[in-house]
Amino acid sequence: MKRFRVPQLRGLRTRLVVAFALVAALTAATTGALSFREARTGLLQQSQDTVIAQLRAQANRLAPEVVAPPDQAELRRFAAAMAATDPSGTWRVMATYRNLSATSVAGDRFEELTPALRKAVDTRLATVFQRVNSGDHTALVVGMSVTFAGGVGDSGLQVFLIVAQTKEQAYVDALVTAIERATVPALALAVLLALLAARGVLRPVRALRGATRSIAEGRLDTRLAVDGSDELADLSHTFNETAAALEASVAELRGMEARARRFAADVSHELRTPLAAMSAVTDVLDEDAARLDPDTATAVRLISEETVKLARLVDDLMEISRFDAGAAVLHLDEIDLAESLRRTLAARGWTDLVDTELPPPDALRGRVDPRRLDVVVANLVGNALRHGARPVRLRLTEAGRPAVERRAVIEVLDSGPGIPDAVLPHVFERFYKSDAARTRTEGSGLGLAITAENVRVHGGSVRAANRPEGGAVFTVELPLHNEQSGQWQADGDASARGIRA
Repeated sequence: MKRFRVPQLRGLRTRLVVAFALVAALTAATTGALSFREARTGLLQQSQDTVIAQLRAQANRLAPEVVAPPDQAELRRFAAAMAATDPSGTWRVMATYRNLSATSVAGDRFEELTPALRKAVDTRLATVFQRVNSGDHTALVVGMSVTFAGGVGDSGLQVFLIVAQTKEQAYVDALVTAIERATVPALALAVLLALLAARGVLRPVRALRGATRSIAEGRLDTRLAVDGSDELADLSHTFNETAAALEASVAELRGMEARARRFAADVSHELRTPLAAMSAVTDVLDEDAARLDPDTATAVRLISEETVKLARLVDDLMEISRFDAGAAVLHLDEIDLAESLRRTLAARGWTDLVDTELPPPDALRGRVDPRRLDVVVANLVGNALRHGARPVRLRLTEAGRPAVERRAVIEVLDSGPGIPDAVLPHVFERFYKSDAARTRTEGSGLGLAITAENVRVHGGSVRAANRPEGGAVFTVELPLHNEQSGQWQADGDASARGIRA
């Protein structure tokens, strides 16, 4: 099942910078908001206390001069006198006595005065205040009742004051501007700190990434320098321990593999001499088998057949050993591929057993190793004849674009039961048996493995599959380069093994 991941910020540096910037922005915004709230509250509280104290002082000074009960003119004089005590001239005063009222400014309707504040003044002797929005600014509305001397009772005279807080608003605006200006340097400092922190964190991470890539490329002696005692230093130390253990394990495995290859090569080499002698003896015995009694003749023929099989197995082991040791050599020659396939069938007497679909003479030429191509075709056709069913077909076609990536495609098809699905991934493995109970086979068990190795050193590919209509099909693709281009290149494995043209 395919998984989809939500796109996210890539790169540790980017994430660190963004995280630091967000934290700095949040910190700056929180600090600015708290500072602004405290400064604004303190500023308005100070302004409010000053105005109320000044209003009380002036009321205590001027109230005794009011003639009781006051009329409209007396109230107007009292309101004007109260307003005149403010040096800035921003006070607007309204004086009331029962149903009479007068303002310091003629025609002033005192729209900022709310019914709630008027009711509060009517019901309590304490000074009350309220901030209201008036147009583009905030106004402080203060109301108080004038009491008799000693505060023994309400005189009925009330004073209301409206002061526009334009100066305080200017101070608040200046405070907001200062906070906004301070936020930008804070963010810049946070980004700088994030970059410095990211640099310190990413340096060992980059070193670890480079060391990991070096290990993946096969340089198992790669180690990290361990500095400090933090988590990254522990990670580097753990990496070095892991790399050392991996190097030791790989070295041990390579040693075991080399010893196994050398053992197989030595055994095969040592067996060739006695086998040659045995083959010569069995040839002589085969010639005289007709004159021997039946039991002895049967034994002689059995020994001869097993000697041939053993010789074939030794030859195959020697061939595999050359591939494993990197000693396999390509002898390239430009040949007619169709003619080479015909010679392979004729040399083994398979011309009448295999149907062919080959291009005309000289229609498909390429630079290959004729001997190795003969081994590839012989192994595949022989495998089809032994384990498949007739008719068996050999097909040769060309694929790819001319003069760019021409490929010869060789297909061997049979009409047998096909290859079990569980066996398909293993058909080119050495000595693999699809039937665990089958301990003996006509071949050595290395034919398809040798075929795959010969194809790989040519830079090609080989695969096995089942045909929909029944039977198995083996497909070989070989890159072709003509003599005029003068170029040939094997795949990466072949290059690493020292294959040469």
